[in-house]
Amino acid sequence: MSTDPHKSDGQVADADRVVIFDTTLRDGEQCPGATMTFEEKLEVAECLDQMGVDIIEAGFPIASEGDFEAVSAIAKQVKNATVAGLARAIFADIDRAGEAVKHAKRGRIHTFVSTSPIHLAHQMRKTEAEVLEIITATVARARNLVEDVEWSAMDATRTGIDYLCQCVDAAIKAGATTINLPDTVGYATPDEYAAMFRIVREQVPNSDKVRFSTHCHNDLGLAVANSLAALGAGARQIECTINGIGERAGNAALEEIVMAIKTRRDRLPYDTGIDATMLSRASRLVSAVTNFPVQYNKAIVGRNAFAHESGIHQDGILKYQQTYEIMTPESVGVGKTSLVMGKHSGRNAFRSKLKELGYELGENAFEDAFVRFKGLADRKKHVYDEDIEALVDEGIAHMHDRMKVVSLTVIAGNMGPQSATLTLDIEGVQHTVQSTGNGPVDATFNAIKLLVPHEAKLDLYQVHAVTEGTDAQAEVSVRLEEGGRMVTGRGADTDTMVASARAYVSALNKLMVKRQKTARVQQQAL
Repeated sequence: MSTDPHKSDGQVADADRVVIFDTTLRDGEQCPGATMTFEEKLEVAECLDQMGVDIIEAGFPIASEGDFEAVSAIAKQVKNATVAGLARAIFADIDRAGEAVKHAKRGRIHTFVSTSPIHLAHQMRKTEAEVLEIITATVARARNLVEDVEWSAMDATRTGIDYLCQCVDAAIKAGATTINLPDTVGYATPDEYAAMFRIVREQVPNSDKVRFSTHCHNDLGLAVANSLAALGAGARQIECTINGIGERAGNAALEEIVMAIKTRRDRLPYDTGIDATMLSRASRLVSAVTNFPVQYNKAIVGRNAFAHESGIHQDGILKYQQTYEIMTPESVGVGKTSLVMGKHSGRNAFRSKLKELGYELGENAFEDAFVRFKGLADRKKHVYDEDIEALVDEGIAHMHDRMKVVSLTVIAGNMGPQSATLTLDIEGVQHTVQSTGNGPVDATFNAIKLLVPHEAKLDLYQVHAVTEGTDAQAEVSVRLEEGGRMVTGRGADTDTMVASARAYVSALNKLMVKRQKTARVQQQAL
């Protein structure tokens, strides 16, 4: 096995060092409904950088002015990680990506082109020879702008191996420093995926001069397994996302990759630079800003990942933790629930608790969170860590919303119709309306529609309790669809109807942003 000659800091890396390339802000954001605001992207990038991610793929600069500005801002903000911008195999894309990452301490252009017969025939409409010329020209263009160039063979796993080797050879000769062989459609099995890397590395000249990377989608539930299998065949970079979010069934989950390597060193003798104790914090942050709840049984970061209900399991855990736990909750940043916070807790105690939970808020954000904490403490006997996390995450997610719920009064019961009186703050002006409906939720949502007319379809309405007890905060998720645009909103409150209203309004805020972006693109096209 050859030594990996590249490292994110330009130094020679050890053969067992696995570089973590996080694409939450690019591929993850392509997940329907997971769009993040500019400020949310900066917040996530800061978390990833602190956690030790080697490369942050910050976005697709040519896609929109907003994407370009976000990548540029992240490039200026990030202190340690390499910042990458994605670019199609088009000169304009590459130039735009180069412009976006030029202020980074370490910038990378990640350019890609399709190589499989099905993509060449039906999407690219190019011959194999034409694509080879495109690879040579575009990789060379990128290398003239930055020293760190990654080239990806889109749909590599459905590309003939001989032609794939020709493409990789062309990319290396043109100056690529990282070669990514993605399972774009989530089709491969672990043995197939590993064999592809092994053959390409054996047959392509100078393959020992570049780092090979994986990028796996989870359509068959094999993204993590495929990524780990490729390590044994010489890959030393894994592309992944927090919570495994991404297009269709998502990407390989960063937290699963990291903890598999950390827990099974006997079979996976590698290292990453990730601070695993930040995994839960990163998971909660991404869930909050994308408004995508993490499934309860999600590996590593799910609510039930360290929960034991079976009597046999509970007995074993009490006698010896490792009987049914292969890692500790503390190793991924999950601490034991604390009940020390309450209505008499002051600012210093609250600030200390936030730091313990992994939050670093600016003064204005801290004051806002403290006021809302005091309000919550007045309504709840005990304030759990999970309550504080939900409260702060909701504040981060809705900090820049144009519309906010001010007040809501609902009259419910079995003698309908039920009614709702709602006040919204819309761009600084308060509006109040009363409406009825078939149940309290329907009445609440009808009131919102009166103040914010729209034709969006409600695709999802989901409620769960943040903690135990009848005074627990309700966390509500709402997904809306309008004209092919899909957005998700989330809200939390001890009153389920208030949480529902906040979630619906959160989704509408995101829908408005998408409408504006579409309008700008259409105007530019005229």
